[in-house]
Amino acid sequence: MSKHIITGFHAVEERVRRAAEQGAAESLHIQYGKIGPRVKKILELAKKAGIPAQAVDNRALDALVQSLPAVARDHRGIVLIAEGETDRAQNNIDFDQWIAAVTASDNADADEKAARKTVLILDSITDPHNVGAILRSCDQFGADSVVMPQRRGANDFEANEIIARASAGASTWIPVAVVTNLVRAAQQLKEAGFWIYGADAGGESVQTVQFAPKTAIVMGSEGSGIARLLQEQCDSIVSIPTCGKIDSLNVSVAAGVLLYERQRQGL
Repeated sequence: MSKHIITGFHAVEERVRRAAEQGAAESLHIQYGKIGPRVKKILELAKKAGIPAQAVDNRALDALVQSLPAVARDHRGIVLIAEGETDRAQNNIDFDQWIAAVTASDNADADEKAARKTVLILDSITDPHNVGAILRSCDQFGADSVVMPQRRGANDFEANEIIARASAGASTWIPVAVVTNLVRAAQQLKEAGFWIYGADAGGESVQTVQFAPKTAIVMGSEGSGIARLLQEQCDSIVSIPTCGKIDSLNVSVAAGVLLYERQRQGL
């Protein structure tokens, strides 16, 4: 049976919390070494969630993580093991099903707050550290989902491990849809009533933009920006006024600024 190894205090703790909330603890178990304050806290959460935990020595933990990417081998004395799971990210969702659920919610005459949706589209952002930081901002500022391309994106096993750590556990909570065609995904969002905003220099200042109730924000790669065909799907181009000596913000920082403004407008 396949198993998925999860390390890092934040990633392990958030996965345990999700299991407790969703009643999905049966495939999980923990192995731990020396008990420090963070490990003790996680073990207490695991006990409440019904997740078994076993004390082992550090050599056993080292053996568990030896096949992981180097960044994930620092287990810090605790490892979460998910039996029967593939190596894909556990927050992956089916985009078509998600769109259908949004449409069904609209047809059910949901109230204005419930109908408000925020989607982030990541075009050719291949650095998993940036993706992880973006997911962390998505969690903090209430984004509903993230859409990434199957190609030219950070989607493989090693990237998923780095993303989990860089997101400080947020990757457990933020739904991510991996699609074969971002242009088609943008078209589906528009058909579902979303207004598509492309983040790029030279657009309308975010200080004057009033985001639509259903908003999708496209973030392009730092090297080439948003692909031409995807930019053609954008209803507006929005930019962040800056005053520095260099010409742009890091993409994860820019995403955080735009998501903050989006969330602020809805308060």
